[in-house]
Amino acid sequence: MNPNLDLSQFSVRTDLAVEARELVSEKSGVKEIPGVRFETEEDQGIMISRVEVLNMEGAEIIGKLPGKYLTFEIPGLRRQDSDLQNRVAARFAKEFHTFLEQLGLKKEASALVVGLGNWNVTADAIGPIVVENLLVTRHLFKLMPDEVDKGYRSVSAISPGVLGITGMETSEIVLGVVQQTKPDFVIAIDALASRALERVNTTIQISDTGISPGSGVGNKRKPLNKETLGIPVIAVGIPTVVDAATIVHDAINYLLAYLGRQVKETRHPSPSSRLIPVNMNVPGKIKKYTEEDLPEPKEQKMILGLVGELSADQKRKLIGEVLAPLGHNLIVTPKEVDDYVEDIANVVANGLNAALHSSVNMKNVSAYTH
Repeated sequence: MNPNLDLSQFSVRTDLAVEARELVSEKSGVKEIPGVRFETEEDQGIMISRVEVLNMEGAEIIGKLPGKYLTFEIPGLRRQDSDLQNRVAARFAKEFHTFLEQLGLKKEASALVVGLGNWNVTADAIGPIVVENLLVTRHLFKLMPDEVDKGYRSVSAISPGVLGITGMETSEIVLGVVQQTKPDFVIAIDALASRALERVNTTIQISDTGISPGSGVGNKRKPLNKETLGIPVIAVGIPTVVDAATIVHDAINYLLAYLGRQVKETRHPSPSSRLIPVNMNVPGKIKKYTEEDLPEPKEQKMILGLVGELSADQKRKLIGEVLAPLGHNLIVTPKEVDDYVEDIANVVANGLNAALHSSVNMKNVSAYTH
């Protein structure tokens, strides 16, 4: 292979720091990445990952700016479990409040919430939907400050749309609003892209490094961060799409894992498997495929030929290289995206309302949302 060949256009598209770290770890086989601190915890069905890029060395390795990245992974959100949604909103509020404290922002600091994205495209409407359900109070502080009870802060919100709708860069609109209204910090909410199907519409990322509108679909615009706006910017992102290359790659891995599991069950059948007829799908009985289910490298080569010898990263790039010239590397979202987006946007809105206003809690937060 030509060492000067540029394969960057076929690289895996992801906006999540936890996935960027995973990619580097998979390629290098090293768990501890220089300049990157990583830790995880689980809280009743909520997986929380903390990635902190400590310096420029770590930033260059994983491709993320120095700063803190907090990721919530909640597969159960697809079940539309209201109790789980409330627990996620409560934990989100707690962690977001910690972010504010770490940035030195006081309880009375004013906020501007920016709902990025195109409200005409469901998968990109996360930001505008969150803004619709926020408790905005800046006008009350301006017009009738004596009537505002303690426990609330000045919050304003805007959905600036996208370049194709307004003819203006989002950063230009937000910068103008910041200069006129003078908030103490900005919260930018946007849809992201993931490299894993299971993280779509089930993951929330918070970071203190700002955000680049449009990055999820490879259309990066001028970033919104402290350097461009002059005030701290906290980004909240929810992956709602994956590209076709990712789906094909995952489908191949699922196929290999399925075959590997069948082979292992044939060689060493478990007592429970003997009671299930072949080819019969039993609801709730199919376990998630893992790397342990994958066949041995020799068996993978036997099944897929030369493709079976490739590493995961090489397979992804090969699939992208095949699909991209044909125009088939589409950006894809689940058919149930309407419900998923509405649910997770409400979770984020509830969490933000509780984090920004101390008088709002999970018992009364529903009174402030639509």
